[in-house]
Order: sequence, then structure tokens, then C-alpha cells
Amino acid sequence: MTETYRRVLLNAAAVRRTLARMAHQIVERNRGTDRLALVGIVRRGDVLAARLRQQIRAAEGVDVPLGRLDITLYRDDLGRADAPPVVRATDIPFPLDDVAVVLVDDVLYTGRTVRAALDALVDLGRPRSIQLAVLVDRGNRELPIQPDYPGHTEHTRPDEQVEVRLGDDPDQDAVFLVEPAWTPGEGEA
Repeated sequence: MTETYRRVLLNAAAVRRTLARMAHQIVERNRGTDRLALVGIVRRGDVLAARLRQQIRAAEGVDVPLGRLDITLYRDDLGRADAPPVVRATDIPFPLDDVAVVLVDDVLYTGRTVRAALDALVDLGRPRSIQLAVLVDRGNRELPIQPDYPGHTEHTRPDEQVEVRLGDDPDQDAVFLVEPAWTPGEGEA
């Protein structure tokens, strides 16, 4: 088993500040909350979308519509997995037509997850616009997708990973950069 090193990119306080800043940017860019909705990609994006909604509520006194989107069946690597996919529930309890949707995810890397989410969203309605909010943008895109609201930018190597931990207690939130440990003999000719 290869050892890894973890470096803290964002602690709980930094995650809170980042989400507060992103929420203000979302409201400002959309000139308020009218016809605005948040849709989180299932498995952390949905948690972040709920937290952004709380930040918007605290600042504006408004509960913007909130949905969650499972993209499992839209992924382009669906047939490559060893195990059958686990499909979770999509829950968007409001019409998407003519709404500015802010799609929320935890980490943007290649852009393939966002591409799948875009396909899923347009199958459900015709939003006025789709904007992208991500907690961490790690660069190295394979597709031409950029976030409208990047929380933290950390350019990474392909052998590194970004680990986002979000729990029931926001005081335990953290984001780590996970780097493989150097093993003697690696990289030596």
C-alpha cells in the first residue's frame, strides 16, 4: 500500500468563508434571487448547494429553490466500472423552465461530471441559464468547462486528489490535497 500525504487546503472556517463569498457573488451576478435556483450534484454538490442556500437565506431573507441531481446514468464512463452503478434520487421539486440554475459541485477537474450534469438538466427542462459553482477548481480540464463561481483554485497534478469532507457538523468540514508519497527508486533512472 502506498502512503499518501494530506495537506489542508481549506479548514472549516475557510469553507464557511468561501461559501459566504460564493453566495454573495451568486446573488450579485443574478441581481437578486428572483427566478434563481440551486441544483447540487449528488454526493457533496447537493450538500454544498444546501449550504449556499443557507448563506443566501441569511443575507437576503429568501429561500431559493433547491434541488439535487444524480448524473450516474449520464456519465461517459458508465460501462467502464467494475461494479454496477449506484443510482441515487434526483429531486428537483420546481420547474426548470426560465430559471437561472446554479449547478453546484464540490470539485471541478476534467469537466466530465459537469458535462453529464448539463445533459441531465436539459432533459428535465429549459433553464434561462446554467451557471457553475464549485468549491475547488483543480484545473487540468479535458472539456472546455469553466466555473462561474470558483471557491478555491488549486492547480494539481493528475496523481494528486482533492478530498472534500462535509458532514452534519460544518465545524468538521475540510478540504485536503492528497499526494502520493515518494517511494525510494521512483523516478530514478
